[in-house]
Amino acid sequence: MESKQAMPEQFDNLDQVVDRIIERVGNDIVLGLPLGLGKSCTIANALFQRASSNPELKLTILTALTLESPATTNLLAKRFLEPIADNIFGRYPGLDYTKAARAGKLPDNIQVREFFLSPGKWLNVPSAQQNYISVNYSHAIDALIAAGMNVITQIVAEDANNKHDKPLSLSCNPDITVDLLNRRKQLPAPLLMVGEVHSKLPYMVGDAARENHDFDILFRPEDNGFELFKIPLEPVFLRDHAIGMQVAALVEDGGTLQIGIGAIGDAICFNLNRRHQHPHDFQRALRALQPQPMPLESSLERFDKGLYACTEMLVDGLLSLLETGVLKREVDGFAIHAGFFVGSPTFHQQLNNLPVHLRHKIGMMPVSYTNTLSGQEQKKRRARTKARFVNSTMMMTLQGAAVSDGLDDGRVVSGVGGQHDFIQQAHQLPDARAILTLPATRTKGSEVRSNIVWSYGHTTIPRHLRDVVVTEYGIADLRHQTDEEVIKRMLAITDSRFQDELLAQAKAAGKIDKEYQLPKSQRHNTPHRLEQALRGFSKQLPKFPLGSTFTPTEQTIAAALAYLSPRASSKKVLLKLVWQGFSHKADDTTIAVLERLQLQQPKTMAERFYRRLVIGLLATENF
Repeated sequence: MESKQAMPEQFDNLDQVVDRIIERVGNDIVLGLPLGLGKSCTIANALFQRASSNPELKLTILTALTLESPATTNLLAKRFLEPIADNIFGRYPGLDYTKAARAGKLPDNIQVREFFLSPGKWLNVPSAQQNYISVNYSHAIDALIAAGMNVITQIVAEDANNKHDKPLSLSCNPDITVDLLNRRKQLPAPLLMVGEVHSKLPYMVGDAARENHDFDILFRPEDNGFELFKIPLEPVFLRDHAIGMQVAALVEDGGTLQIGIGAIGDAICFNLNRRHQHPHDFQRALRALQPQPMPLESSLERFDKGLYACTEMLVDGLLSLLETGVLKREVDGFAIHAGFFVGSPTFHQQLNNLPVHLRHKIGMMPVSYTNTLSGQEQKKRRARTKARFVNSTMMMTLQGAAVSDGLDDGRVVSGVGGQHDFIQQAHQLPDARAILTLPATRTKGSEVRSNIVWSYGHTTIPRHLRDVVVTEYGIADLRHQTDEEVIKRMLAITDSRFQDELLAQAKAAGKIDKEYQLPKSQRHNTPHRLEQALRGFSKQLPKFPLGSTFTPTEQTIAAALAYLSPRASSKKVLLKLVWQGFSHKADDTTIAVLERLQLQQPKTMAERFYRRLVIGLLATENF
């Protein structure tokens, strides 16, 4: 039962909430907003507007991963998204400060600082780049306290039917707030906790469950709150599946799993399910992909003991693993411990439709619990057996350093987040491995570039923490190896179009024997070889393996746009696709796509161009 402590003040009028916050903390507001989904857009926007109209009010916003509906510029993307935008992005109101920052019009009395940026979206916004805070996720709490944060406002779920011991839940974002609440009395300055009760937010258990007295103010909007933001699942292409299959073979039964968001994460979870439900098919595909013995001990059988997930982010794939019984090894009654979530429309449907007994197997916890061994260290060590901490990176150097969050000119792409936390944890646990995944190449316009480079002017994970790296072409076990051996193993998983140049650079630096030559077996790392190896399994490797709220036609469009996006800056590529569109006849699938994009009967030059572009694009093999 809840102890007899002060109950929060309750309001249903937004202006009164803002007035009360100012009365409590004064004219210098240092506002903490949770990473991702948990931001109270309503209260944050009201505070922003109040400060915008009152220069005597100073507002500093401390946050991470501000979510935005995508801005579309080309005709194809607009016609694809407009009919379904409300269902995907849920009429999400957004944050007013993002609009002002993008326009370069933040008032002088308002500053926004983030410790994780929405990937790639703030590269050319000076205020975002200048006010970025570089910090590990597990250390972010100290940065917030040091900045003098005096208000937190976030959305919370309410136990409306009195089915739980505690009336409120931080739901999607206990990540930092739990530790702030627990340390509240020791903080150097008072901290005002403001919750917005959100009717569409699921009540989650674990440390996310809170008492009323944890809050000073509760806002209950009369309209039941704004729509929650949803992130569409990315299409999973063949090389993503190739990476996913290999990682799935490195996960031991009875072990521990951490995984992140994105196409590769989806591919890993899908292939873990295939290994569990269809082990023979999984093994056949893996042998076709990698006929040589794997460089690390592999596990290819069903999960009899099951896995336990300890992850900062609860993603779509983990819910699917929970439902299929892959995630069934429990720690303190939970099969999953996670720090936050923001998901796709499918994710929200799954979470809301989970039977109560399964949802209660998910414990939402602070990142101090998931990302570190500190606090109950011996208990955590016993629980996190055979851990596989899997994260994505943008580039790797040939000597094993990872480039995950920034560019060599100093600009920040995203942030380190919890990647360093989990890699460090892997080195602290006796049977754990840190696995970094990346496609071997990337495309920009008509140019293909290697994601494995000799050196780069920015590092996220230093080479002395190198462990396991996986591309579509193989697995490199780097831990405890000499620099020369690391270079050999990285070359073995590099696209063959770039192997000679990289080997020459290593020889010029004296880091590898000048007589060394790559074995012939490693000289066939090409997209064509990958396609040939997995051609017979294409129907088993769908582009949306975790499901989708898109129709089949919309799934085709989404995959086509994802394929086109990095190539669209090249006139040469576009003209080649258009020319291809003249030489191919539209099949039934293509006709359905053209009708959905309103291009079956083009009326303008632009529509005729895009019609031929779409036909050519869909005729491209393995787009």
